[in-house]
Amino acid sequence: MLFEGLADRLQEAFKKLKGKGKITEEHVNEALREVRMALLEADVNFKVVKDFIAKVKAKAIGQEVLNSLTPAQQVVKIVNEELTDLMGGTQSKLTVAAKPPTIIMLVGLQGAGKTTTAGKLANHLKKQNKKPLMVAADIYRPAAIKQLQVLGEQLSIPVFTMPEGNSPIEIARQAIDKAVSLFCDTVIIDTAGRLHINQELMAELDGIKNVVQPQEILLVVDAMTGQDAVTVAESFNATLDVTGLILTKLDGDARGGAALSIKAVTGKPIKFVGMGEKLDALEPFHPERMASRILGMGDILSLIEKAQSTIDMDQAAEMEKKLLKEEFTLEQFLDQLQMIKKMGSIESILNMIPGMGNIKKLQNVEINDKEILHVEAIIRSMTKKERRNPNILNGSRRKRIALGSGTRVQDVNKLLKQFEESKKMMKQMQGMQKLAKKGGFKLPFMK
Repeated sequence: MLFEGLADRLQEAFKKLKGKGKITEEHVNEALREVRMALLEADVNFKVVKDFIAKVKAKAIGQEVLNSLTPAQQVVKIVNEELTDLMGGTQSKLTVAAKPPTIIMLVGLQGAGKTTTAGKLANHLKKQNKKPLMVAADIYRPAAIKQLQVLGEQLSIPVFTMPEGNSPIEIARQAIDKAVSLFCDTVIIDTAGRLHINQELMAELDGIKNVVQPQEILLVVDAMTGQDAVTVAESFNATLDVTGLILTKLDGDARGGAALSIKAVTGKPIKFVGMGEKLDALEPFHPERMASRILGMGDILSLIEKAQSTIDMDQAAEMEKKLLKEEFTLEQFLDQLQMIKKMGSIESILNMIPGMGNIKKLQNVEINDKEILHVEAIIRSMTKKERRNPNILNGSRRKRIALGSGTRVQDVNKLLKQFEESKKMMKQMQGMQKLAKKGGFKLPFMK
């Protein structure tokens, strides 16, 4: 989980403060020492940590904090605000050209994931009712052009290519004319990966920039490289004056130092983050939401947006009607699981719910996405009649279902018990808002 170690350390430090009836300057200093160590262990730039702690301390030892009724909460509020500010303050959106097309250059090191990110970004913009054109300007890496063409086919998005022998600058120039002829309002140029110390290739990027005059030059960096990502960002920015960054593989970086350092060091905002391998796993970066997640406060806005973009609302409404008529069956239960799966890993969803991370730790709950597969296998091994009326599932039927799904009878019994508990809890929540209904019942894959 992203920022897992940092989140645990920070929350533990603030828990100690909350245990004090009245806090002193020494209590604040002790907590900030923990915060400092947590940030350094998360691979945050040393100078960034030093400045961050100084800012928090200056605000946290003020008399209005020490003398307040809830000083511990005040300190957490200050840390939350400073974390948000450290990562950019507010969301930085893409700059749009006054006259289409908007031109976006993707640059970065080899292996940072630029070509895949080009597909993800094009997919994201298509969902925003944009009409993107992807441009294969990486003529150096074998199969780079083919990779972009395959992504274009998967996403039904056009890809501009030119015969071998044309330079990336010429490809970029002609791509703009093609975008105009196709009525595309956005051009995404996938450039070749290069070392920031390779002056010849960096000059080529500068040449593309001068010819197409892009609205955005987005540097794609691998978050898992930590402080190296910050160094790379500084070098590319010095040559190209990048407009923003896309951090890839952020879901695989438990420390998160690059995300916390890069804006402070380069002055350039993080615009998107890659949170998985799927083509829809690119998210706009919201500093305030990320800070909230780090401090265990959840991220309910992102959860709502994720639900709205992935869940079929008509299907959800139909499911609600059936529940109100007490017609909720294992078939609908399976449909509900499928909708939740589309939103990402179960753990990532629960971490967006305020306080849920702490509840998991307190109750020692293990979240395992593989359990969903077991649940699906069990339900799919039932006949239609059994799914619609679980009351007929006697001992022999349960044995047959367990055998057919590759599970144990105990697993079948456990699922049926939790399904009944879910129905009871959902009935109790009929008067609540839809979001509460979807989030409140016990999931069958929480052990």
